[in-house]
Amino acid sequence: MKIQRHSKIVELIRKYDVETQEELANLLRQQGFDVTQATVSRDIRELKLSKVATPGGKQKYVVFQGDVSEETDRYIGILRESFVSMDMAMNILVIKTSSGMAMAAATALDACKFEEIVGTIAGDDTIMCAVRSVDLTIALMEKITTLLKR
Repeated sequence: MKIQRHSKIVELIRKYDVETQEELANLLRQQGFDVTQATVSRDIRELKLSKVATPGGKQKYVVFQGDVSEETDRYIGILRESFVSMDMAMNILVIKTSSGMAMAAATALDACKFEEIVGTIAGDDTIMCAVRSVDLTIALMEKITTLLKR
């Protein structure tokens, strides 16, 4: 739920000039998220959102653009820590993770932007990656294996 909420927060602040935590909380509630001000405050901190001045003299939240390589390393670390195994079924790559870590690991895979992956779906301890072809699934498995050994 947290990953979906974070994704929605980024979407909302890109779409609207959100000035306050209260305004962001209200927008999230309108989207079906049951949040408190404390949750929104923590999300803002975790997402490293910053406030910038708008031309009208007000302020709005924006996504802080940090060091991409540091971010990628963090995602690879999450993938390494949660990875248990992987196998393929034609062009679907199935990755097993530690219990409760599939969503975080799927986010890490998405952040790595593997061109082979069309999309990911995560459960509690399993990720299904739709891959463009059987050959690309094999290549992707090799890439992930190499990445996990680094």
